[in-house]
Amino acid sequence: MSDHQGDGRRRRRKSDKPSPVDVHVGSRVRLRRTLLGMSQERLGHAIGLTFQQVQKYERGANRIGASRLFDLSRVLDVPVSFFFDDINPAIKSSAPENVVGLSEPGPERYEHDPMMRRETLELVRAYYRVVDPQTRRRLFELVKAIANAGVVPTTA
Repeated sequence: MSDHQGDGRRRRRKSDKPSPVDVHVGSRVRLRRTLLGMSQERLGHAIGLTFQQVQKYERGANRIGASRLFDLSRVLDVPVSFFFDDINPAIKSSAPENVVGLSEPGPERYEHDPMMRRETLELVRAYYRVVDPQTRRRLFELVKAIANAGVVPTTA
């Protein structure tokens, strides 16, 4: 079997590293699934896959096709664009030079995105386990006040 397709694109072999785009999309699937408190098994069942296939998607080992990405967006209740949000600018710039996009350049991504940290996921899950809405709101205001306590306001 050839490593090239008729249109000049190179096929990925099993020994090749996953595409950074596939890894990013997979990490976004994992992020959203985890935020929802959903297991890989439950997600797989919802879209007709085994949890092992979901694992491969989340690692970027398997590419997610357009129809599957659409199914994931519906099950995880996010727009398809969510899976491409916050993509590293280096990944964007690694696209083939002959591909010209029409989109505007997006904001720079922070090197250490706090939304990708386990601590953030656990905090969000714990927050939503607070049953009383008034208590949850007070907790929210308390955390904002603590976070803003060290911030010096700027004058315009």
